[in-house]
Amino acid sequence: MTITEGLTPEVLSSSGKDAYQKGEFKEAARLFLEANNAFLAIGDKLNAAEMANNRSVALLQGGEPELALSAVEGTDTTFAEAGDKRRQAMSLGNRGAAAEAIGKRKEALLAYQQASELFKEIGEHEHRAFLLRSISSIQLRMGHILEAIVTMRIGISEIPNPNSFERFSLKILNFFLRRFSIG
Repeated sequence: MTITEGLTPEVLSSSGKDAYQKGEFKEAARLFLEANNAFLAIGDKLNAAEMANNRSVALLQGGEPELALSAVEGTDTTFAEAGDKRRQAMSLGNRGAAAEAIGKRKEALLAYQQASELFKEIGEHEHRAFLLRSISSIQLRMGHILEAIVTMRIGISEIPNPNSFERFSLKILNFFLRRFSIG
């Protein structure tokens, strides 16, 4: 019998979050997996999917991107079926981050783009801006320079209260795009 056997899914989830906050990523991933299984056992698919997402993040932070990608697989569909666009977008973002970490740029790009569109639909501008930066970075590494610049411009424009560096960056991007008659 393990120490966590017999604990409620909520307690396992809370313990996983505590371990994550302490930087104990492998322990957090283990606890999130147990919470996932416990939620599945009581038929709570949404919270099980949330635990799979949390596990994915912990695995990625713990240096196990392949397992992180596997852990998050299918959770976006669970959230989509429930009409939970926010968690669906978060799930897609997590999938993108795991795919990017193992060098699957096209898969990462697709997941990030899908997440970005969902965040746009629900008005989550800061989350979308973060994803657009990730998209831009991948586009740049793939040699799609103009696409990367346009994406970065859109991303900075999404930030509700840009700081001085972001405002300056936006001016530079706008100058570059005007100079080459793109924007």
